Amino acid sequence: MRLRPYISVVVGVLTWLGAVTVFAAGTKPAAEVLPRVEYHLRHIDDLAQHFEGVLRSPCQHFSTADEWKSYFDGEVDRVVLLVAHVEQAWVEAKQTGDDDVRRAAKAPRRRLEEARTLLDKLQKCASDNGTSFSQMGVWKKIEREVPDRQAQITQPQ
Repeated sequence: MRLRPYISVVVGVLTWLGAVTVFAAGTKPAAEVLPRVEYHLRHIDDLAQHFEGVLRSPCQHFSTADEWKSYFDGEVDRVVLLVAHVEQAWVEAKQTGDDDVRRAAKAPRRRLEEARTLLDKLQKCASDNGTSFSQMGVWKKIEREVPDRQAQITQPQ
């Protein structure tokens, strides 16, 4: 067949593009990348403070199932936003080879454990409000929604 020469060319071009991508990663100066990372870190801190307040406070009680659902959906949306900012901080940090910027971007990953603790607390609160939810289902929803949210919070270059 006549496709063999084209396949070799395509493989060669893809290999070259892959090598260019690897060498281009991490080439921006830290001074250019750090403000972008700090933007996400500020949002992560704000969300983490909110979650700390929820974890310290007693469960809220709602008079209707719709009120509970609205509250619960809002908290899950904040978890989605937290995960998106954590992921996007790392995406930004990978644009530089500066270890300090990369460490700063990786540090908030520990905040993801707080999100798990939050879901445990919300499970108890759901029970107090006469309802329940599947934590596995919520995590699947979070995983599904993070890429879209990440695209929404990405800063223009």
